[in-house]
Amino acid sequence: MAKIAQIRRASGKDKLPGRLVPREFFENSPERVAPKLLGKLLVARDSKGEPLAGRIVEVEAYLGPHNDPPDPAAHAHRGPTPRNLVLFGPAGHAYVYSIYGQYFCMNISCERRGLAGCVLLRALEPVLGIAQMARNRGLDEDAPARMIASGPSRLCLALGLTRPLHNGLDVTRAGSLLQVREDRFPQLKAVTTPRIGIKHAVDWPLRFALRGHACVSGPKRLAEFQPNATVIRQ
Repeated sequence: MAKIAQIRRASGKDKLPGRLVPREFFENSPERVAPKLLGKLLVARDSKGEPLAGRIVEVEAYLGPHNDPPDPAAHAHRGPTPRNLVLFGPAGHAYVYSIYGQYFCMNISCERRGLAGCVLLRALEPVLGIAQMARNRGLDEDAPARMIASGPSRLCLALGLTRPLHNGLDVTRAGSLLQVREDRFPQLKAVTTPRIGIKHAVDWPLRFALRGHACVSGPKRLAEFQPNATVIRQ
């Protein structure tokens, strides 16, 4: 814990890329926040306090239990539990959960307190500390960028994100170990597709990605949303 506290104190002093994204950005519905996250930077600190960063190139929105109809693929759809409690708090906090007992995935809470929407981060383009991110994945330092953080679990491995250390962190706070920041990257139109890797609401068009980007996970030919797909909100 002393080491983490030391990193926290140092993190406010070091120059990080871009500027912090404010909490107000996340205080909206997940399907509106998600495409706007594309192009933003996810910045974390490694065990030595050095910054690691990747540009967000793929995300998925998961809707809170107040949504009509409810989102059966969302962790929060049955209400608050010890596991998902972060989602019911204020917007702009990391919700990190484990899968298969050994990997982690990261979301960011959205909406007002109690509404529990979130955005899953699915893929990054490594931009800072790339060699360390590759080593964290067990790859050679010159591994292709698309192999480093393409996929939600690979993303967490690359940045060293775990539930014990990162769940509940405020990504909008300057002293946080985990931040979302923005630079001069242009706002590009997102490709919208159904979510992937889930068993419920598989036709809902809530996956967003940068068109043609090499670091996007899943099939390289994205099946884009068709206008007659399921309507999420009335």
